[in-house]
Amino acid sequence: METTAERIANVAELQALVRETQTRLLPRGGCSKPALSTAQAGVTTLNLDGLSGMTEYDASEYTFTALAATPLAEIAGALAANGQGLPFDPPLAEQGATLGGTIAAGLSGPRRWRFGGLRDFILGVRFVDGRGRLVRGGGKVVKNAAGFDLPKLLVGSLGRLGILTEATFKVFPSPPAFATLRVPCASLAAAQTLLGRIATTPLELEAADLTLSDEGPVLHLRLGGMANVMDERMARLRAFVGDGAVMEGEADFWRGQNGFAWAAPSYALAKVPMKPQNLLALDSALAQAGARRSYSVGGNLAWVAWPGDVGALDALLRAEALTGLLLRGEASSPLLGRRMSATTMARVKNVLDPERRFLDF
Repeated sequence: METTAERIANVAELQALVRETQTRLLPRGGCSKPALSTAQAGVTTLNLDGLSGMTEYDASEYTFTALAATPLAEIAGALAANGQGLPFDPPLAEQGATLGGTIAAGLSGPRRWRFGGLRDFILGVRFVDGRGRLVRGGGKVVKNAAGFDLPKLLVGSLGRLGILTEATFKVFPSPPAFATLRVPCASLAAAQTLLGRIATTPLELEAADLTLSDEGPVLHLRLGGMANVMDERMARLRAFVGDGAVMEGEADFWRGQNGFAWAAPSYALAKVPMKPQNLLALDSALAQAGARRSYSVGGNLAWVAWPGDVGALDALLRAEALTGLLLRGEASSPLLGRRMSATTMARVKNVLDPERRFLDF
């Protein structure tokens, strides 16, 4: 039977609970990704919402430090006041996602196309390991190369290696203007080909997402930059693709993409990293199963809304030699499809969680 710990008020209390609690432990933050924070039988859930707030922010150095349960929306607001933002464009910010949960899940949004993912911007972390020790990795400055790269190791670790308490990130200036070209495609193959062409050009797109609508595949190509040159850049982009119309309300579209507005709430939701050349085969299999899907980061990532038993999605991804991460839905494990090397992760876990206080991969 699941037990739930008291709300964690500070790091010392968290350390004590890790040392003293006899059951396995699962951290929980904003609950925007329920498949990652639903405990198994006999697992103690640690509510970390007390570990919230930005502790340092130096706008001139383009870095900030925040406690793990700080809502992304709070961070975005503070950065925006100085014309800055998180370039990796984290999903589910408006749905209550926290900084720690985003790191643990390894989630990045559409603007990863240009700037890179979360792991490219994380500088340092503090976390409590399986012995209740407070461990620090990385630092609070961009030029830091001391020790093991623990910050990147914890990206996507799902709270299985340690419980994040604090993280430091570098940030970028936010573009003053955006514009998006909507390009209907004759077929999925045509969309895939066009994405391949775009990837080899110096068009400097902010994002390139492919959605499927009743009219067929549609590419959404986003530009960001100075407002006084946006029309000229959009004209070059339009000439390159040979079609398309500038979207009205483009900000609402991208907000919907990051909040998965297209995915029915009753469907399970999974992240599936992939290569663009896998797109046609994967989409055919997903379509036959009645799944809804959206392809992001130029076809390097599929977001899948799954209508039925998650076990069938797990089997489908295994057949396609792909991995997946379940964000919403019921399954014995949020890890789907082909699994990572058990030997490698066992070695890491033996170092950071030798007492097996956290869940296994």
